[in-house]
Amino acid sequence: MRQVCVNRKALHNYHIEERLEAGIVLAGTEVKSLREGRVNLNDSYARIKNGEMYLVGAHISPYSFGNLLNHDPKRERKLLLHKREIKRLTGKVAEKGYTLVPLSIYFNDRNLAKVEIALAKGKTLVDKREEIKRRDEKRILEREMKWK
Repeated sequence: MRQVCVNRKALHNYHIEERLEAGIVLAGTEVKSLREGRVNLNDSYARIKNGEMYLVGAHISPYSFGNLLNHDPKRERKLLLHKREIKRLTGKVAEKGYTLVPLSIYFNDRNLAKVEIALAKGKTLVDKREEIKRRDEKRILEREMKWK
């Protein structure tokens, strides 16, 4: 598995409830840009419409050697999931506070581009502060244990 892009902000801003792997429909120049690592998942999310799931807001830069056939960097990209998974996620997203957030894009062992999607609930400012405080305390304890 070769990691292309990770959405670090998603782990900071959301409580991750569940993780899913989805295929992604890409144009040829998009795949080449992914292989170069020219993708940004910040402020992107997944949306369900008409029984299909789409990745919205992901920026895949145009391929440097592409010509007129280059792709639109901000277009919606269809995600490939089983219909029963999409129906289940539709019910979960209908609940207040849940959203679908992409965590990473990677190539699996068969060289297929995959997106890791998370069913997530937004954190409050208090939650974020507590997490930072816990992380700092853990770091201090590890530092003290190292010196003893």
